[in-house]
Amino acid sequence: MTTGRTAGHGPLAGVRVVELAGIGPGPFAGMLLADLGADVVRVDRPGGSALAIDPAHDITNRNKRSVIVDLKAPDGPARVLDLAARADVLIEGNRPGVAERLGVGPADCHARNPRLVYGRMTGWGQDGPLADRAGHDVSYIAVTGALGLIGTPDRPPPVPANLLGDYAGGSLYLVVGVLAALHHARVSGTGQVVDAAIVDGTAHLSAMIHGMLSAGGWQDRRAANLLDGGCPYYGTYETADGGYMAVGALEPQFYDTFVDLLGIEDLREARTDWTRWGELREAVAARFRSRTRDEWTARFEGSDACVAPVLSLREAPRHPHLAARGTFTDHGGITQPAPAPRFSATPTTVRTGPARPGADTREVARDWDIPELVTDRVRTPAETAAGPPAEANATTTATTTGTTPVTTTATTPVKDFPHQGD
Repeated sequence: MTTGRTAGHGPLAGVRVVELAGIGPGPFAGMLLADLGADVVRVDRPGGSALAIDPAHDITNRNKRSVIVDLKAPDGPARVLDLAARADVLIEGNRPGVAERLGVGPADCHARNPRLVYGRMTGWGQDGPLADRAGHDVSYIAVTGALGLIGTPDRPPPVPANLLGDYAGGSLYLVVGVLAALHHARVSGTGQVVDAAIVDGTAHLSAMIHGMLSAGGWQDRRAANLLDGGCPYYGTYETADGGYMAVGALEPQFYDTFVDLLGIEDLREARTDWTRWGELREAVAARFRSRTRDEWTARFEGSDACVAPVLSLREAPRHPHLAARGTFTDHGGITQPAPAPRFSATPTTVRTGPARPGADTREVARDWDIPELVTDRVRTPAETAAGPPAEANATTTATTTGTTPVTTTATTPVKDFPHQGD
């Protein structure tokens, strides 16, 4: 039964998840499960990650709890296996074979808990020629063809942050796989391994475009198609003040409204005449450059022209529609996206801020009935400097300080842990 300060009320309330700490898609997947109400316990290692941000601002660790376990210590793997024995799901993002070498691989965990869903998040996957190689989001999306879809032919493909690979092709597919496997485990009583690779997920996202390519409806080059910026009424345009407007007036009725409000009614027939698309693009660009972004936003407001302003991260929460829906929320002084999607019977919320490494060790030890998490935990720097604790007071000392966040120096090579380099 789920208890403690992060007890969820979403559709996954009562589901227990162990997340072996990493960066990128693994923590984001853990956040998705935690947002949905799961009791997610993040197993942090001493020293954290070389690429980690300030834990107080790491939103991907919201709604979770954290314990510190040194997997290189003699008793470290046993503590993770204790957690796995009581969990429904475990997710990890190490390179293939690392979890096995550490003693917390699928076979080790399933020996303790045959019903466990063991989710593996990597860039290249568990097998294949590149499985053991390092990589990052941009590397993975490059080989899938997805990166080659973006931008104009006269410039290198632009990097779309790390949303397309890490989170869309990675985290979301891991979560879909884990939830499907969890359903199977509850029906059959048998867990399984979910091999979620960013290359697989990102390639899968392009399914419709591959169908269009096969049918002759898509050219295999950039900015030459309806949905990649090749069409003058589906793209972005600069405004007089250096802002941008996004246009998606694909359907005839929306296009008619668009040209009317833009003031280029004489180009209504150019929509279906691709030989005039150059002329149309120049006219659209010239008109948008004649007014500011806010002026054009007001001009198209309330219409079905499918035109919207391009907002920055700081501007987005103030957009009237997003503000009305509560798309963003404030918690602990941090403005952040609210949990999504929304549920009519099992609503979700941001229950707690980012978990601090090791801050919840005592609470998790109690709730999950693993007292060894406290008695065997990593000591804080202050305790280490004071020397070894007296044998008689060892348990008491650990219990009273078990909620202190740990910031010890890293003792584990970073290369062993990130998802293929992330």
